[in-house]
Amino acid sequence: MDERRYKIRECRKEDLGEVIAINRRCLPENYTSIFFEEMREKYPDLFYVAEVDGKIVGYVMCREEAAGLDLPRLRARRRGHIISIAVLPEYRRRGIGRSLLTKALESMRMRNLEECILEVRVSNTAAINLYRKLGFETVSQIPFYYMDGEHAYLMRAKLTG
Repeated sequence: MDERRYKIRECRKEDLGEVIAINRRCLPENYTSIFFEEMREKYPDLFYVAEVDGKIVGYVMCREEAAGLDLPRLRARRRGHIISIAVLPEYRRRGIGRSLLTKALESMRMRNLEECILEVRVSNTAAINLYRKLGFETVSQIPFYYMDGEHAYLMRAKLTG
């Protein structure tokens, strides 16, 4: 699908019902609607939707967090965290997920965040391959991360220098 056929934009309050429905349909682990609302309110520039003909078909929800102390500079390091990303199955393999991630990473750079992390199922080869193409590297494996017992990879991408 040509990028002009879909639009990536900040999530609005009225989009949350569709975003939550996508989360429920696409992912086995789900957040509460209050959590989605809080993330949108606190980090509007890190929460994006993909829209096709007025319909929300995907989203990426991120936040900023402290990442420990940068001792030489005596300041807190800051990083982005991709909490959740999903695209409806019938809209996958069209570049939408990549565009959502790219937009989120650009916004993290605008916030001067130093790195971005995410967790991904070890079995989710398609997502892992996409993350690697966008500069993510596997840092570690988190045993039994998901409710069904599956392990996760912790992946990280540097956003500066």
